[in-house]
Amino acid sequence: MSHPQKDRPWLFRTYAGHSTAAASNALYRGNLAKGQTGLSVAFDLPTQTGYDSDHELARGEVGKVGVPVCHMGDMRALFADIPLDQMNTSMTINATAPWLLSLYIAVAEEQGADVSALQGTVQNDIIKEYLSRGTYICPPEPSLRMITDVAAYTRQHLPKWNPMNVCSYHLQEAGATPEQELAFALATATAVLDDLQGKVAAQDFPEMVGRISFFVNAGIRFVTELCKMRAFVELWDEICQTRYGVQDPKFRRFRYGVQVNSLGLTEQQPENNVYRILLETLAVTLSKNARARAVQLPAWNEALGLPRPWDQQWSLRMQQILAYETDLLEFGDLFDGNPVVTAKVDALKHGARAELAQIDAMGGAVGAIDYMKSRLVESNAARIADIESGDTTVVGVNKWTTGEPSPLTAGDDAIMVADKDAEADQLVRLTAWKAARDGAAVRTALAELRAAASAGENVMPPSIACAKAGVTTGEWADVIRAVHGQYRGPTGVSHNPSNRTEGLDDIRDRVAAVSQRLGRRLKFLVGKPGLDGHSNGAEQIAARARDCGMDISYEGIRLTPAEIVAAAQKDDAHVIGLSILSGSHIPLIGEIIKQLDAAGLGHIPVVAGGIIPDDDANQLRAMGVARVYTPKDFELNRIMDDIVTLADPSEVAAQ
Repeated sequence: MSHPQKDRPWLFRTYAGHSTAAASNALYRGNLAKGQTGLSVAFDLPTQTGYDSDHELARGEVGKVGVPVCHMGDMRALFADIPLDQMNTSMTINATAPWLLSLYIAVAEEQGADVSALQGTVQNDIIKEYLSRGTYICPPEPSLRMITDVAAYTRQHLPKWNPMNVCSYHLQEAGATPEQELAFALATATAVLDDLQGKVAAQDFPEMVGRISFFVNAGIRFVTELCKMRAFVELWDEICQTRYGVQDPKFRRFRYGVQVNSLGLTEQQPENNVYRILLETLAVTLSKNARARAVQLPAWNEALGLPRPWDQQWSLRMQQILAYETDLLEFGDLFDGNPVVTAKVDALKHGARAELAQIDAMGGAVGAIDYMKSRLVESNAARIADIESGDTTVVGVNKWTTGEPSPLTAGDDAIMVADKDAEADQLVRLTAWKAARDGAAVRTALAELRAAASAGENVMPPSIACAKAGVTTGEWADVIRAVHGQYRGPTGVSHNPSNRTEGLDDIRDRVAAVSQRLGRRLKFLVGKPGLDGHSNGAEQIAARARDCGMDISYEGIRLTPAEIVAAAQKDDAHVIGLSILSGSHIPLIGEIIKQLDAAGLGHIPVVAGGIIPDDDANQLRAMGVARVYTPKDFELNRIMDDIVTLADPSEVAAQ
């Protein structure tokens, strides 16, 4: 009996990394043994933002959302017994991408690998960091130059490596419509390629266009998402031909990896997330002509906390069943010529072209950062309003909320808890590393890096030299900061109220009444302490409070506890709201409350939001936090009511 010829499946990845390099290495080797075919490395926030684990801003963040990598020793431990020349590695790293790639190259050379054979991707998309993720370091222009430094270096030395993953994933997480996701990602890609044209020979440029890859998001509206992917393919082919004159079709291919939507994962009835993840996976695998080249799936319980290895295995098995048990890979494209799909694709392309024209009129993606950020905040506000009103149904959240308790969430080990001793262990090893290295070699390497960055030369060769000399992540980034400066991205939250005040009349009346009793307008300070750059929730809370008539103070991400306390004192805040999604809520909020008390501001009510397990929520309340909100608290108006009540002097007097 003959069997039909099957296409090769996409790469199976799991986004993973936590605690320490050694613990993450064990997780990687376990996942590879289970049939994973590519690695996807999650780095912790200090590593992503260019700080060593012992920096003030790193406190409480070490090993929380990924693995800490401070130096070549950490990178060596991360990939111990994993031959890098046989691996396809994706590293979700942006501002420090040149540095992490340098460490990877140095370790590969140490393993005896042929560096030219290395395969993988650095995300290296700093523009989306200004818009949605917040792990940027420098202003846009020098950041763009470092992206193309990596691209130019890989063209010469790592020809199989993808030097950039244009990441629209976080754009959708920040509220982007499909048209915005298409346009903002394509505008980012063209900004990079326009800059790269001056760094490679004309005959090599088409090949470099072919090395640009994308990392996208697939939401629950899987027909629209499937059409979005086909629109991406067609628009990218069009841009490569008309804008860059690329003739070879293989260099015009839209090559992308995907993680399906995490924004839509619910804390309520979390077992429903399994179905959501499966449906979203179909959007990026069903259409052969727009099929992902690599897929990583979130775990069903990521709205609750860190997934266990078993949870990650369950998501991996979903991919394997789809690829190997079904007949999906035996057929051509199922949607070519479908009039419904064609019409939707054309509509998405039309909307994306209109957005692209607007961005081009502003000078391209770099010049349009403020515009794109404000558009995302507005789109996200509309998305949340539709869920609150019931216009968008989310099963188990705003409809059919009554259900049986989930046995999957029962027991003390239902979610993984980050190793509480990991940070201390990392600090001990970092101290030992610094003590054992050749200080003169470190100083020489850093001086050469500074000279190259100042002169506008490619930073990759001196960065690799720094890696081999024992330089740390913080030291590398400090040089980059010193040369190019730090940057504070736009918040996207205007102080002017929007026109979305429907349904807010009662709250606005309460705000007015309480403000009169206070003697001035109710002042609500929203703060993002630590390194967590996921600002979507904070932005929406600030915007809704503004629309409810409060006087808001929101300065964006990456604030120290001292800066938040100083702002509360300067603004004479009535309520402080703290948003932390990295898992570092206990140490950071504890420090803020301690400093508020020391400054004589302990009377100001503090509310907190994030992915906060019940035990941690109880601990925060014991510290004095007045309210704790988690993803299940999607009704922003109820949160606004709580804030007004906490600020009301008559309520305080009655207690």
